Formats: sequence, C-alpha cells, structure tokens
Amino acid sequence: MRLGEIAERFGLRLVGEDRPICGLEALPRASECHLSFLESRKYLSALKETRAGGVIMREEFLPHLPKGSSALISEEPYLTLAYITELFATPPFTEEGDPPTIGRDVVIGPNVYIGHGAQIGDGVTLMPGTFVGDRVTIGEGTTIYPNVTIYHNCQIGKRCIIHAGTVIGSDGYGFAHTRDGRHVKIYQNGNVVVEDDVEIGANCTIDRAVFGTTLIKRGTKLDNLIQIGHNCEIGENVLMASLVGISGSTTLGRNVVMGGQSATAGHLKIGDFATIAARGGVTKSLEGGKTYAGFPIMEHRLWLKLQALLARMVKRGDRG
Repeated sequence: MRLGEIAERFGLRLVGEDRPICGLEALPRASECHLSFLESRKYLSALKETRAGGVIMREEFLPHLPKGSSALISEEPYLTLAYITELFATPPFTEEGDPPTIGRDVVIGPNVYIGHGAQIGDGVTLMPGTFVGDRVTIGEGTTIYPNVTIYHNCQIGKRCIIHAGTVIGSDGYGFAHTRDGRHVKIYQNGNVVVEDDVEIGANCTIDRAVFGTTLIKRGTKLDNLIQIGHNCEIGENVLMASLVGISGSTTLGRNVVMGGQSATAGHLKIGDFATIAARGGVTKSLEGGKTYAGFPIMEHRLWLKLQALLARMVKRGDRG
C-alpha cells in the first residue's frame, strides 16, 4: 500500500513523496520500499543513514530525515508502528496454495502436517505430530522429533536435530502501550532462520522477529527449556545449558557459553568466547574471551572475591 493510504487510515501527516510500501523494517536494514520508525533520539545516527522509503517519527526529528525518504508524523511513533504492523501481517495458516515439495528418502510419521509451499529436503525425518507451516524449508538430513511446531516462513538448515515439543517461529513478546494503559500487539512479521548442524533440545521456544530474522547460526547446541526472544542473533558454535533466557534483540558472538538459568536483558551484545556462569544475569554488553558470574554480572574472579568477603562478614557477625 502507499504511504498516503497509511497516513489517511491512522490520521498521520505525510511529509514528502507518496510512495508504495512493501513491508516494515528496522532503520539500518530498510530499503526504498520499507516503512521504518524512530522513537528515541539515541537512534538519530541510524535515521541519518537509513534508506527507508518512509519513517514514522515525531516532527522534531524532521531535520535529520535523509533526502529521498518520506515521513509519517506521529506523536507516538512506537504505538503507531504497532497499529500498522497488523496491515502487513502474514496469515499464519492458509487452506489453499502450492503443494509442498518433498525430497527423496523422507520419513513422515503419523499426524504430520506440512503446509503449502513448504520444502522438505532429502533424508529428512518428521516424527509423529510435527507441524510444518506454510513456506517452511527444512534442509537435508534434518531430524524433527515428535510434536515440534515450526511456524510459517521459517527456515531450518541441514543436519539439524530438533527435539520433542520445541516451537520455532512463535510470536515474540512485543506490545506498545497507550496512555490509558492498554497493550497493543505488535504483529511479528519476520521469521526464524536456523543454520546447518544446530541441535535444539526439548521444549525450547525461539520467537520470530518483529521484522527481519531471528538467527541461530551453524553449529550451535541448545539444551532443553531455553527461550530465545525476537530478533536475537546467536553466533556459531554457541552452547546453552537448560533454562537459559535470551531477551529480544540480543547478539551473542561465536562460541559463547551460557550456564544453566543464566539470562540476558535485551538489546545488548556478548563478545566471542565469553562464558556466563550458571544463574548469571547479563544486564550490559560484555567483552569476549572472559568468564562472568553473578547478578549484576561481573568478572568471575571478582565474583569469587565478593562471595569470600561476604562469608567473612557473616562469620564476624555471628561471633559478635
């Protein structure tokens, strides 16, 4: 649809050319056919570099809008974005469409559903109760255990193993909030991409991106009961023990190790070869090549000193 149509529907003012829009995207990745948004001044540098055809923004930021981009003026850009996401939402299930493509030597158990336009590679095993949504791709040699759900448009690489009960591509936890306290759903219009040689344990959940992709890179191994939020990027050969939680838009470098019950806040980066000890709470971006522990997170050797100091203080208190 055109920017003018969107402006009229939501009572916005269009500044610039009325151009066609094909979808929504973040400022750094947007192209001429995308609509993006700016909520905070701290992202002005991304606005100045964007190639987005349109940007939802407050009027005060107009001087920073690049030439060739148009603006939709809103007092609450993030809330406006939430309403607009519904216009571009893909139906999660369709009754008609192209038949799936099934490769050679594929094993399909009872009660497996394969959606329209799905592509199943050679030698794939789909155990009973698996749901493969519309336009999903699964690479050759991958094994999907019982009752796994893979939502529409997601991509699974070659030689992956996905254990029972895991859900890939469910909606990320995204809401905008009105001034009177209502929560407006932000439709998650991206997907999940799992690269080759990834193993995902039982009952994990990996959320689809708001727009763009939630990415699990090759060679990563996830234990059971892990949650990965929308728009995360998990690097190559990452190891995660059970009950790890990764908040949205977090980036993990290659060979990061996360101990059981550790977790991150959102919108941060953990460098290559970092290790987070069990139950560590990551609240800030971390350098790679170091071991961290505790909450709030600190280097492991400092955490050990802190624990020893606390133990001595307790002993002194007991004697006094």
